[in-house]
Amino acid sequence: VGVQDFVLLDSHTSETAFLSNLRKRYQENLIYTYIGTLLVSVNPYKELDIYTVTQMQLYRGVNFFELPPHLYAIADNAYRVMCSEYNNHFILISGESGAGKTEASKKILQYYAVTCPTTEQLQIVRDRLLLSNPVLEAFGNAKTLRNDNSSRFGKYMDIQFDFKGAPVGGHILSYLIEKSRVVHQNHGERNFHIFYQLLEGGDKDLLCWLGLERNPQKYAYLIQGRCAKVFSINDKNDWKIVRKAFSIIDFTEKDIEHLFGIVASVLHLGNIQFEEDSNGHAIIRDGTQIKWISKLLGAHLSILQEALTHRKIEARSEEVLSPLNVDLAFYARDAVAKAIYGRTFTWLVNKINGSLANKDSTRKTVIGLLDIYGFEVLDTNSFEQFCINYCNEKLQQLLIEMTLKAEQEEYELEGIEWEPIPYFNNKIICDLVEQKHKGIISILDEECLRPGEATDLSFLEKLEEKVGDHAHFVTYAFTLCILPQRKLFPSLIHNRISGREQFWLCNKENQAAHPLSNVVMSCAGRVRPGVLGRWWRRPETVATQFKNSLTSLIEILMSKEPSYVRCIKPNENKEPGRFDDHLIRHQVKYLGLMEHLRVRRAGFAYRRKYELFLQRYKSLCPATWPHWHGPAAEGVERLIKHIGYKPEEYKLGRTKIFIRFPKTLFATED
Repeated sequence: VGVQDFVLLDSHTSETAFLSNLRKRYQENLIYTYIGTLLVSVNPYKELDIYTVTQMQLYRGVNFFELPPHLYAIADNAYRVMCSEYNNHFILISGESGAGKTEASKKILQYYAVTCPTTEQLQIVRDRLLLSNPVLEAFGNAKTLRNDNSSRFGKYMDIQFDFKGAPVGGHILSYLIEKSRVVHQNHGERNFHIFYQLLEGGDKDLLCWLGLERNPQKYAYLIQGRCAKVFSINDKNDWKIVRKAFSIIDFTEKDIEHLFGIVASVLHLGNIQFEEDSNGHAIIRDGTQIKWISKLLGAHLSILQEALTHRKIEARSEEVLSPLNVDLAFYARDAVAKAIYGRTFTWLVNKINGSLANKDSTRKTVIGLLDIYGFEVLDTNSFEQFCINYCNEKLQQLLIEMTLKAEQEEYELEGIEWEPIPYFNNKIICDLVEQKHKGIISILDEECLRPGEATDLSFLEKLEEKVGDHAHFVTYAFTLCILPQRKLFPSLIHNRISGREQFWLCNKENQAAHPLSNVVMSCAGRVRPGVLGRWWRRPETVATQFKNSLTSLIEILMSKEPSYVRCIKPNENKEPGRFDDHLIRHQVKYLGLMEHLRVRRAGFAYRRKYELFLQRYKSLCPATWPHWHGPAAEGVERLIKHIGYKPEEYKLGRTKIFIRFPKTLFATED
């Protein structure tokens, strides 16, 4: 149906032809299509019988182009090249929220678990790698308007392999858990899965010990989205999977007790109410919730109350307690809840990493899986959407640098002539956000750190002053007057008017919540005893911390060989079989798929070093089989002449052979 590699499209420059081919295949449940070695995946929103063990074995060890496009082909190709060339790889899975990135990541993990060599000891590692997923999903995923199991954090997982190609360990890096979800959910959305799983699936004795009731309507942090129960989610069953995973991942009963004590404490925190005393200061009259927190975390009531109703300020080199008013006390409560959950999630990832760690010092190769949040453009965009979309711009820049730009540079280095393809380099967008002293993040940090009262409006004025004339920047105020139909920079003013968290407050979150969360977290044994005594050193702002971790991630990826999976969401309603042309056309554009296709078609679909090409195909020519004793380039030239390659089908570079059409390669494989 259609063509299974877009490179073979006759009208390869036509977006309409591209969409038509994608639609034809999707309507026949063919959700995968290649652009050379890049895989385009369209979410079917239904179960397909293409992920069986039989299918896994079918793709195992088979040349990339021999079988129809499949996620398993991408996984197997990365694995085989890693084993034969002993280098490190990563598979970048990208796309919009709800496009199927998390599922794709899980399918690849399952493929390696089934097809790689194993022993009884390695089986334990394999099970831990697989079962780390439901635990991280429970604590890091949530129902959103677009996706019932949306990852609200970024995840990069390295799978480590020994010299035999067996998985022997792993390591996970997490990025920007969406802490604001702990205290606020939009209509039609839920908090993180774990809260509902605990209430629905936890046994009676556990809930009694935690001071919780089964009904999620009893908890302020769980009811704002007005959809605690979701038809497509089985919280009770998911709870069983998570509990089983904990035992296999090597969590002790004490670890689990601490963990659910903290989860319950967050729910109790959300139910704390403040009243105003005669001096206008916040007080807690009903101590029920705070007593539960005290019991679960082993904290003194007076310390907890002080942490929630006072702040410490420096006066004449001394620390003085200053009481909070009711509004600030509610903000402090929410800041503590978010900080506790965020730091607990970090502890959870570190604990999983401890169970996946391979202590053998022998050299290992890795395949990294990057499953990170997709672009999000909502009616009201918060600080999280700003960070998420900045992350996606960086990943798009990575694709440009490692694929489009690298293609052109490689041909020049190899002495192969071809006409360069113009493309939009989004470095200018990334610089607008991240440039030192001049970018949006630096301007935001300045506003957070300067003396005096900072607001989103003062931040907006600074942006106008410093980057207002940038070709790719339009402020919300300008949009209201001139371009009301365009969805542009996050709606700062709207956020402020509607009572949502402000950008500058979200960015200062680490600084505001750090001392408060230390008080609570230290009681749960999560902070070293000395921390409280010396108070706290100002941590980085959230945006700067995220920018630095993103820079580190890009460095990790740049050191590895890439494979790409581009996920596409066919419609907004998660409806099987429905292909929304307008929505998909938009995704094809911002995923850079047409640019990628133009480069692949204008250049060459396949290239390989002479030595590797000769090793693979030398048996097809009497002159090169079983051994070729001259230079590899001459051996390849002799080989392809014997096979009958036509001059327009290939070029010989300085170190590689370049084959223009996949069909030439298909014929060679046959």
